[in-house]
Amino acid sequence: MKRLSDITKLSRPEAGLRAVIEHAPQAEALAASWMERLRPAFMRLYALRRRIVTVAVVVAAASLLGHVMFGANGWVVYRQKRADYEALQKQIEKVQQDNNRCTQQIQGLQSDEKAIEKEAREQLGYTKPGEYVYVGPSPVPAKPAPPANHSARK
Repeated sequence: MKRLSDITKLSRPEAGLRAVIEHAPQAEALAASWMERLRPAFMRLYALRRRIVTVAVVVAAASLLGHVMFGANGWVVYRQKRADYEALQKQIEKVQQDNNRCTQQIQGLQSDEKAIEKEAREQLGYTKPGEYVYVGPSPVPAKPAPPANHSARK
């Protein structure tokens, strides 16, 4: 703990004002020296203010461009998602065409006698009395190519 004798206590308000007045020239000299030291730096900044602002604007524009191009929802991601969307649309169209073809085939098999007969002949091998079915030889599977051996021979 500090002793009471170490603490300076001003007895009257005039004494505090007198202390501020006594130290005022020192504070003014300190402020003046700082102003003299900093004046050249501020003058250089003032002279370069247009360049500084131009560089700041270019940096801001470049960072904005980078974010727009490569950000989480940027142009690159948008183009990839757009390509995925178009591929899915083509796939949907192909499946719908296949679905329509199958629907027409089902309707034909449910109502058309000739369609039923055609399917029975093709898939089940049925024939009418007196008809002959010629079956050609089954194709011989080609021999697979021997595996490439890249090891060195001695």
